Amino acid sequence: MWRAPGGAFIRGKTVTDPKFTARFNTDVGKGDDETDVWVPDRLFPAIREAVDDAYKPDRVGEGPHDFKTLLNAAKRSVIRFETRDAYDVSKASGYERWRQTGDLSEHRWTADFPDMVRKAVARGVSWRRVRIISRPASEYMRWEHAVTAKNVELGEEIRWLWRDLAADLLIPAADCWVFDNRVIRWNFQRGDNSNPGLYTFSSDPRVARDIAGAFEMAWVRGTPHADFDINSDVPGI
Repeated sequence: MWRAPGGAFIRGKTVTDPKFTARFNTDVGKGDDETDVWVPDRLFPAIREAVDDAYKPDRVGEGPHDFKTLLNAAKRSVIRFETRDAYDVSKASGYERWRQTGDLSEHRWTADFPDMVRKAVARGVSWRRVRIISRPASEYMRWEHAVTAKNVELGEEIRWLWRDLAADLLIPAADCWVFDNRVIRWNFQRGDNSNPGLYTFSSDPRVARDIAGAFEMAWVRGTPHADFDINSDVPGI
């Protein structure tokens, strides 16, 4: 939000539900250059500052939050939804090395990921991950399953769920991280399974509620990593 002479600039989620727009139109007219936005509760203190002229003109925001910032702010829980059958298959991921040599020593973590997990778990953050995959499992998921024991050793709780067993669940169309059931970071893969590093965010409590609810349903149906048979198959599916 930026204070400006005669008003302020504010960013929020665009309102797309026509019933809300229609309701607004009963109160005030809408110009061709105007749009309706939804503003989260957490922004109102900043609005109050601007109204009270306490907002400093040279004040700047923290910028887009990276994963570490979001994780450090988490106090209770981190959940991870994974719904694809393959991810970035670059050689740096360790996948190609495993295919060629069977070597499982190389993981696709960033260098600081293990330390981030350990610190979060040590301060009481519940860290859970659900992987929803097709069967028979893709070659990539077989590798992922083989190296997941390392995640568990760090303190993650991980469950696997066959896609056919999740068919009636309302699962998000993109993978995401959810912090304290409050902030969602979506990430999008390309069709060739490469990762463009494209992330979007939502703190809409209605969206967080739906994603957290879907996660819990998938979690209940999922199988803990230690008990999951990656070689299971169902003819015809």
